[in-house]
Amino acid sequence: MARKTIEQRLAELDAQRSALKARLSKQERANDTRRKVLLGALVLHRLDNVKDEEFSRRLREWLKRELPGFLTRPGDKDLFDNLLAAAPATGEGTRNAGEADS
Repeated sequence: MARKTIEQRLAELDAQRSALKARLSKQERANDTRRKVLLGALVLHRLDNVKDEEFSRRLREWLKRELPGFLTRPGDKDLFDNLLAAAPATGEGTRNAGEADS
């Protein structure tokens, strides 16, 4: 059996390195996606199931201010139509978004 040359061994190591880098990148993307899903699930849970109505109202108002500028694709905006068009939970949503809480 012929022995591999140094160049062949280096090429194999480069291929292995590239494969490992690709696996790491895929794993990092999957972790990032999972973090986003879990954070989104927490926010939606807090909107629907929190006993602190003031917190829920403020969170909903913040999302109404921030989401329209964050979402750029029409399909993404459609996913949040119910949240963006919904009335405030406590009926205190008549203030302007820029006013401070008292």
